[in-house]
Amino acid sequence: MMLTPRLFPLTSLLALYLLQTIASAADRPNIVFIYTDDQAPTAVGFSGNTELKTPNIDRIANEGIVIKNAFTVTPVCSPARAALATSRYACELEILDWINPKKEPELGLNPNTITWMELLQKAGYRTSLSGKWHLGTADRYHPTLQGFDDFMGIRSGGCPPKDPVLEVNGHDTKMSGFTVDLVTENALKFIRENQKKPFLASIHYREPHAAWLPTRDEDWEPYQDLDPSLPQPVHPDLNVELVKKRIREYYASVASVDRNVGRVLDLLDELKLADNTVVVFTSDHGYHYGHHALWYKGNAQWMLNTLPEQTWPHIAPKQRPNMYDQALKVPAAIRWPAGLKGGRTVPQTMSNLDWYPTLLAMVNVEIPDDLEIRGRDFTPMLKGLRIAWDNSLYSEYSMRHGAKTDMRCWRTPQWKLMIDFANPGRGELYDLNNDPNELTNLFDSEEPQHVAIRDSFKSKILKKIKQINDPLQLEIESLN
Repeated sequence: MMLTPRLFPLTSLLALYLLQTIASAADRPNIVFIYTDDQAPTAVGFSGNTELKTPNIDRIANEGIVIKNAFTVTPVCSPARAALATSRYACELEILDWINPKKEPELGLNPNTITWMELLQKAGYRTSLSGKWHLGTADRYHPTLQGFDDFMGIRSGGCPPKDPVLEVNGHDTKMSGFTVDLVTENALKFIRENQKKPFLASIHYREPHAAWLPTRDEDWEPYQDLDPSLPQPVHPDLNVELVKKRIREYYASVASVDRNVGRVLDLLDELKLADNTVVVFTSDHGYHYGHHALWYKGNAQWMLNTLPEQTWPHIAPKQRPNMYDQALKVPAAIRWPAGLKGGRTVPQTMSNLDWYPTLLAMVNVEIPDDLEIRGRDFTPMLKGLRIAWDNSLYSEYSMRHGAKTDMRCWRTPQWKLMIDFANPGRGELYDLNNDPNELTNLFDSEEPQHVAIRDSFKSKILKKIKQINDPLQLEIESLN
């Protein structure tokens, strides 16, 4: 018997196509993106810190891949977060320093900028942000207009570590409990409710940002009597007592994050989602906790008994604006059992600009051809492939709170140059091969090799400023 071919109406074909698309999307991995605030590259166990216990964060590193040389392109909150979301330098977005909601209520991330969260959303992902936003408090900058279906947390830069006021379902709500736990509970709820479809759960902890205490007793007890080691070398005038007190409190705050990371990993195991979920752990920027006799990040302050003489009129005596590796470098680890072989370390240099194309490539979501981004897809390195990769890093920080700087930096694994265009004559050059702790500034050296490196790297910085249309370019041209 001859069968007559069955003809499908156009509507049926469309429905079939949509079903196939949905089925394909359902096979895509989930993403859990854990983003801490003010976490130093040395403030995790997997970096070699034996005094700070982070077994759950270390689990991501041990079962996954450690990115040994991960950096931020701006060592302070809002610009770093803008760069992560957009894969653009923050100067391009007119976000130069951390956004002060009281003094800068109209400043935020331009809603016309396409974030990687938006592209996931359009590809069928359910998306949620639990925790810190810090890219504008005005309603037009709301996270739900920038790629998140749901938001619970703080739009501003900070809140108390306990009993905070958080935005819940669009309303500021006085909460009871520790902020780190409340943020995690919202993320766990989102994962449970969306386990049947591909999801992005962004968990942006305010910790270990100050204030560090109070924490749960279980987080504080291991450190309350600790006599912590100080970063070497110790400055002879360091306020040792104050630095050690702060380190104890800072470690307890990190421990509270680690405990909650464990809750997230346990839920993924319970729901049998761990195998096909990409889990990223990283931070917005690094942090000094006694390093170089400083505290904080790129906007660090001296921790000395007597402030040194300040020679730069645009910089307050207590401030030490910097682009040290301790401020630029971040802890970073990624785990995806179904897609990446774990138990490895990747040595190549990546920046927070690179998460945008990397995560989208991992879940097979295309970036529009007409969308300009600055980051590069890092997945070949994560997969262990050998490809040509430029390990140069360009970073920036136009500090506007407590000082005025226009620091621009070019770094390779061997050398590093910082020039502060707002303070003529202020610069730093380090031989990272022989001086990895950046202790000897060679900027004014007349050695031929140092002069050649300085001139070469300055040319690279100026070329980059022009390439990205950094507004600083106009000021530089006016001086020439």
